[in-house]
Amino acid sequence: MNFTQTAVALWTLVAKEIRRFTRIWPQTLLPPSITMTMYFIIFGNLIGARIGEMDGYSYMDFIVPGLIMMSVITNSYSNVASSFFSTKFQRSVEEMMVSPMPNWVILSGFVLGGMARGLGVGAIVTVVSLFFTQLTIAHPLLTLLVIVLTSALFAVGGFINALLGKKFDDISIVPTFVLTPLTYLGGVFYSISLLPDFWQSVSMLNPILYMVNVFRYGFLGVSDIPVGWALLAIFAFIAVLFGLALWMLENGKGIRS
Repeated sequence: MNFTQTAVALWTLVAKEIRRFTRIWPQTLLPPSITMTMYFIIFGNLIGARIGEMDGYSYMDFIVPGLIMMSVITNSYSNVASSFFSTKFQRSVEEMMVSPMPNWVILSGFVLGGMARGLGVGAIVTVVSLFFTQLTIAHPLLTLLVIVLTSALFAVGGFINALLGKKFDDISIVPTFVLTPLTYLGGVFYSISLLPDFWQSVSMLNPILYMVNVFRYGFLGVSDIPVGWALLAIFAFIAVLFGLALWMLENGKGIRS
């Protein structure tokens, strides 16, 4: 395939993915915004009023970046996991595999589609947060970079989950038993400086902690961990998972019987 054909194939896949989740927006875009609104009300207003400040900021301001990031992570992941698994289950993925379309285009198309949903939900949650607080962004470019990289990372993770899954229940195991606990323990609702030294060290093994902290640094200018190391870790995770997903796709892992 030449460059033009490759670009058309990639755009077709991305457009298909975007149409898929926008067509059923009451199921894909509305529920996360309602869920995050409840978080803002319960944790930000009710509990936050009793907690007071965290790292020199009101508790509402402190948790807003984490809640935005949490919505991006879950939606980027779930979109690709469900979409590609459905394609695999219906066996329409075989048509793509035998076409001249390169495997990296297939992977990138689904990943970009998942990123579109994750970033779309993140934008909605950001707008919702404006009803509860006045957002200030200390480092706009860093904030944008981190949220794009994070959505890409978890979209690739969703792709791998879909490849490994053998039934529909399999694509809900990782979000339920891995992503959700890591997200809640990733510094969304608290600063790890409040933890004993041992648990601070354990928290450093949580990759979501790095993303949440760099994103919060972009908003507020405060972080529990060095921003440079956190960015390096995110890039490393993306490179490893993208390479793994591409290798699995090229070798038909989870596709060929």
